[in-house]
Amino acid sequence: MLSEAVLDKIRQLPLQPGVYLWKNEQGRIIYVGKAVALRNRVRSYLRQDARRSPKVAAMMRQAADVETMVVANEMEALLLENTLIKKHHPRYNIMLRDDKTYPYIKVTVQEPYARVFMTRRMIRDGARYFGPFADAQAVHRIITLLQRTFQLRSCRTMRQDRPCLQYHLRHCPAPCAQKITQADYAQAVRQALAILEGRDKHLVVTLTAKMNRAAARMEFEKAAAYRDQIQAVTVIQGQQHVTQVGGGDMDVVALVSEAGQTCVQVYIVRQGRLLGRETFSLENGAEERESRLTEVVLDQYYAAAGEIPAEIVVAALAHPRAYAERWRKRCGRSVRITIPLRGMKKKLLTMAEENGRLLLAQRRLQWQHDRDKTMGAVEALAQIFDLPRLPLRMECFDISHTQGLETVASMVVFENGRPAKREYRRFKLQTVQGKPDDFKSMAEIMRRRYGEKDWPVPDLIVIDGGLGQLHAALPVIRQAGCEAPVISLAKRLEEVFTEHTTHPVILSHHTPELQLLQAIRDESHRFAITYHRTLRGKRALVSILDHIEGIGPKRRRALWQAFKNLEEMKQADVETLAAVPGMNRQVAENVYQFFRLGTDEKRKLTGVAKSV
Repeated sequence: MLSEAVLDKIRQLPLQPGVYLWKNEQGRIIYVGKAVALRNRVRSYLRQDARRSPKVAAMMRQAADVETMVVANEMEALLLENTLIKKHHPRYNIMLRDDKTYPYIKVTVQEPYARVFMTRRMIRDGARYFGPFADAQAVHRIITLLQRTFQLRSCRTMRQDRPCLQYHLRHCPAPCAQKITQADYAQAVRQALAILEGRDKHLVVTLTAKMNRAAARMEFEKAAAYRDQIQAVTVIQGQQHVTQVGGGDMDVVALVSEAGQTCVQVYIVRQGRLLGRETFSLENGAEERESRLTEVVLDQYYAAAGEIPAEIVVAALAHPRAYAERWRKRCGRSVRITIPLRGMKKKLLTMAEENGRLLLAQRRLQWQHDRDKTMGAVEALAQIFDLPRLPLRMECFDISHTQGLETVASMVVFENGRPAKREYRRFKLQTVQGKPDDFKSMAEIMRRRYGEKDWPVPDLIVIDGGLGQLHAALPVIRQAGCEAPVISLAKRLEEVFTEHTTHPVILSHHTPELQLLQAIRDESHRFAITYHRTLRGKRALVSILDHIEGIGPKRRRALWQAFKNLEEMKQADVETLAAVPGMNRQVAENVYQFFRLGTDEKRKLTGVAKSV
């Protein structure tokens, strides 16, 4: 509920364009919006409108304050809104999510000497982007082909004092050393762009002729290289499907919503050719009208797009003329918004919608598969072991040591069938160091974990081991007052032992419930052994330096700060060692001589049964 002070603030808002940010009681931003007139737009949230969506009603129940930012015009408000949404990720904003990180070919035409390379991010930097492509290997091949054919540079910067190896291999004309004029290099870039745009059909013919000549001369390696280049060009041209929509540039934007999910398909048409598509998903958009969703998609997509085409084709938009005028002001040229009823543009829109529906169907199948592996397995475990409630929180423990040295334990937590890494804990055992005893180790960990009353109580405890580990842990767990069910998983035959029986339960190896138990067991093992190896490594390194006369904690720290690793310390001479802060020549000579002792001498000196 908004306070009277906040209501007064809203009444005093200006009638100017800007952005408003609704915040909850903790000061967290829960919604970002833009407005032509801030006061009118923000006050509209206070009206008890029967047509108000459930999402807005839920948002206003949490809203406790509003912050505004005034800008010069509506376009600036749009860009600022998009920036703030990406920065704060408000809970109630509709957000466009890139569905996959497909590779693109990027040509930095904004630079004096353009570079061509692969990227998975599109940013507004003036460069040309081609794609997306499904075959990353083909993208690498076509980039190599363009670099070799047109001698485009591959270096990230041009700060070399002299031409690099690529120049001597005749793969680059060395623009960094002014070995080529900017005009000649620009001509090569234009030829490469013609290939990527599908305007040059002669390259495949030329490469085919070269391949045939190489094969006739029995130069089969060269012929295979030409064959791979032809395949790469075919991949590029295969995505440039011809459409009968004239010679203009346009984007076809289709939205499909089913079962609370929304898929966005953007078909990219340039010079009458369908170059590719981009796929996105929408969050928090299930309750919105299609025209409203389309406006949000266009705002967010073209705020980050490298270019805006002359025409945008959509199925629905509330105010297409006003929207087109907004983008005309931004681009300095007209942008036409088309809502087709028939013809090729309508067919393209229908094709994009059909692909969106197919993708949503595939997502539902994947969602069902993922659910079977997580919550489906959780429900199956509850039924198989007759648990009092679903094991939504499962905790698993494992012990790791080397002949009793550096004994540690791990606690891994799964929530709803998935790892909850923020809940992981690790323990350095106190009572069994130096003497391997997994049963006593497990008892100590159970006492320390379940004697702590501030931690949440699990729904199921999983012990890594057989019946012996279960019997060692169970009394301690019950003495600590924890009544959660306890099972153990023996690795040899994947037998599951329970509290109330001495006979194991054998689960099929192909069932999600056993795979879930194996996953939490393996994760606890990984977490424990990682911690053990860390401690063991520290112990070994510290013990070596501690047995050198004159080396104490301060000089040991200084040595590790001065050298990257033990090998670098071994290779240092006496002068370098003496130059370390806190060292003197006598101690430096001790260190130098120690690293040149034989293995047997070091063992006698340190008492450690390991060589350096």
